[in-house]
Amino acid sequence: MRGQLPGEGWRYLGSRPMWAQAARVSLRAAPEADAEQVTEALPGEALSLLWENREGWARVRTLHDGYLGWTPAETLRHHPAGPEDWTVTALRAHAYAGPSMRRRPVAELAYGAQVGRGPGEVVEEDRRRWVPVLLPGGEAAWVQEVAFAPLPDADPAALALRLLDTPYVWGGRSAWGLDCSGLTQLVYGAFGRPLPRDADQQRAALTPVDAAQRGDLAFFPGHVGVMLDGQRLVHANATHMRVTVETLGEGEYGARLQESLQGFGRWPA
Repeated sequence: MRGQLPGEGWRYLGSRPMWAQAARVSLRAAPEADAEQVTEALPGEALSLLWENREGWARVRTLHDGYLGWTPAETLRHHPAGPEDWTVTALRAHAYAGPSMRRRPVAELAYGAQVGRGPGEVVEEDRRRWVPVLLPGGEAAWVQEVAFAPLPDADPAALALRLLDTPYVWGGRSAWGLDCSGLTQLVYGAFGRPLPRDADQQRAALTPVDAAQRGDLAFFPGHVGVMLDGQRLVHANATHMRVTVETLGEGEYGARLQESLQGFGRWPA
């Protein structure tokens, strides 16, 4: 886990339950606005508040993978999204001020974000179904019902392909921006395979295999990707600054990947 322990001026709070507000919460390596982003908490995700200081910074741990980071305390709230939580299954979605695509977008949502079911009935507008929701910050909004539809019956590799051209963002873990291990954690988690946050942790969590098959992870120094077959992989990378497909050993970049390949990992049977 990247980050350091708090110094003087911090108040220890034990492990107080908190939830991310309606925007993605950037967790940083130090209590500074320009510090490295180490990961993100998605809207409505649960965290533990560990420390806080007088300058408004909070030391938190994500509950789903135990990651540590600092964030402004104002990005957190004391209550979950609502008594009837809905999980966003669209890769990206907007919440709107009213039940129409012409209304003002009020929040960016992504796969895994949590919202509450708002008061009122579903509204149909030009054959679209709009659901009233409560955003994690308590604001009322509207989201198209398709944003909560079940994922297609596929696999992690197929979901990774749907994320092609997503921008590369260090510490990102949503379809608005991903790093390499954020991509693999997202697509594995979508099919009930929880992974740790970082590539080295993910490698330790999987069973090593000599020959890759579809859905295995390929590991490199500080990097990871999802195999489509024995040679091709999908990965979020800073070379192209987006999610791309590469073939091991093909072209300059593929040759570099093949040379630095540390091995493959498979979800335990």
